[in-house]
Amino acid sequence: MPLYLTRFSYTPETWARLINNPEDRRQAARTYIESIGGQLHGFWYAFGPQDGYTLWEAPDNVSMAAVAVALAAGGALSPVETTVLLTVDETMEAMARAQQVRYRPPGS
Repeated sequence: MPLYLTRFSYTPETWARLINNPEDRRQAARTYIESIGGQLHGFWYAFGPQDGYTLWEAPDNVSMAAVAVALAAGGALSPVETTVLLTVDETMEAMARAQQVRYRPPGS
């Protein structure tokens, strides 16, 4: 199954709710991904442009998109960004296939 990295930040209102009522959000994240047949591999908080990161496994892009859309629609996260991760083998295959692409730079 494909892996996905999600970067998210909580809104100020969400941080205020969590300060008043601290909650471990890993189980919630696990519930969301398991509802589409996926798995949560990790949940981290961070300093920097994003407040947190999750590593998920999902059956396909549409299933993961459903989770991402639901998270975005909930209003507690802003922004929420998900990236499809490729294995080294998938990337090697992509590089081999790139040889067949007849790319031409603009203006050449």
